[in-house]
Amino acid sequence: MNVGLHSATASKILRFLEEVRIRVSHGPVAADSFLPGIEIREGGLVIEDGKLKYTGDILHEAGHLAVAPAAIRPTLNGEVIVPGSDPHLIELIAMLWSYAACVHLEIDPSVVFHDAGYHGRAESLLRNFAMGVFLGIHELEAAGMTYSAADAHRLDLKPFPVMQKWLRD
Repeated sequence: MNVGLHSATASKILRFLEEVRIRVSHGPVAADSFLPGIEIREGGLVIEDGKLKYTGDILHEAGHLAVAPAAIRPTLNGEVIVPGSDPHLIELIAMLWSYAACVHLEIDPSVVFHDAGYHGRAESLLRNFAMGVFLGIHELEAAGMTYSAADAHRLDLKPFPVMQKWLRD
């Protein structure tokens, strides 16, 4: 759903990213960017409103930045590559982060997990999340960002999708 940067949902997402200290700027984005109208540049997001197709893509790309270690975050450009980490695992935890952000912001997760993304798997991802299946949660837990149901219960905290912190140290 292309609603651009001037919708209530986009405003909510952009305010949230400012609150959690993910830098967002507006300007030209390369035509060959991974997602239309959005690019990771120097550890922040650059958005070109006229090229942005899906508002939820902002939250997903922010998830990549949020789960990257703080020490390398400012150096990230284009695709998020974390040295020594499996890129598929980084993708999984970025999806979990963006799902948690949707829940936190009270945004329908289908805004992020839309039919045009995720290689046709958006519906099955949403079904998994609804059933409490969160593949990769152990990585967010190891980073102290959230807790699985069992560990949250033991620590008397709320489990994922509640986040203890939004940015990885």
